[in-house]
Amino acid sequence: MVTDQTSKPVAVVTGAAGDIGAAIAAELAASHSIAAVDIDEAALSATVSRLRAGGAHATAITCDLTKTDDLARMADAAKRLGPVTALINNAGGAEALTLHSMTARTLARDLSLNLEAALNCFKALERALIEGGSGTVVNIASVNGLGTFGHPAYSAAKAGLIHATKAIAVEYGKYGLRANAIAPGTVKTQAWKAREEANPGVFDEALAWYPFKTLPEPEDIAAAAAFLLSPAARCITGVCLPVDSGLSAGSPGLPRTFTQSPDFDGL
Repeated sequence: MVTDQTSKPVAVVTGAAGDIGAAIAAELAASHSIAAVDIDEAALSATVSRLRAGGAHATAITCDLTKTDDLARMADAAKRLGPVTALINNAGGAEALTLHSMTARTLARDLSLNLEAALNCFKALERALIEGGSGTVVNIASVNGLGTFGHPAYSAAKAGLIHATKAIAVEYGKYGLRANAIAPGTVKTQAWKAREEANPGVFDEALAWYPFKTLPEPEDIAAAAAFLLSPAARCITGVCLPVDSGLSAGSPGLPRTFTQSPDFDGL
């Protein structure tokens, strides 16, 4: 049971109604009061209800992160909960799978939701994050920001988010603020599990690309976020931590002749 919540600092978690955001909020609830932010009011309410049932101090803040007025209202609501010391920019989504299918509308949407919203959210909470001299920002990027895996506009936005993370770390380090990114690969969210119902082999197909033959759950992303926010990471800033079962290290499509070599019997 989580206790003494009102004395805890506030962590703002965007995209909190989704699987990864909800897992991050649950992981941080032991050390923070949670300002759970999402555009989906019904799903957000369900997430906050689950958090409260577990003893967390959590508040739902419905917000369209692409709208300036909504961001200002969200920031004011979060600051009323207590000192805001952590921002986890988790909200995101992808539209066009290829450059050929990309339109001006889908490009604008991908950039707005995956890059501009995170930066604008940081700016909305900028003063609150530096006031205590030990603020932290964790931006949930993607392996798509590190390599070419489809969804090029989304990928460009996530690459920009990784660079923005470094910029925050460099410019705001003198205020005691740390900023890091996490780059998940395929995560076993409900969206992927729904795909599995339509295609029972979807995870096996995905795992063919991954050196480590286990895909992360939302809780694995949450654990990485909690580490980066913790005192154990007090001198870690400006980095992007892949939680991707080795995908960003390289795909294991080794030549068949290598795997059958008598000099290498470990595979």
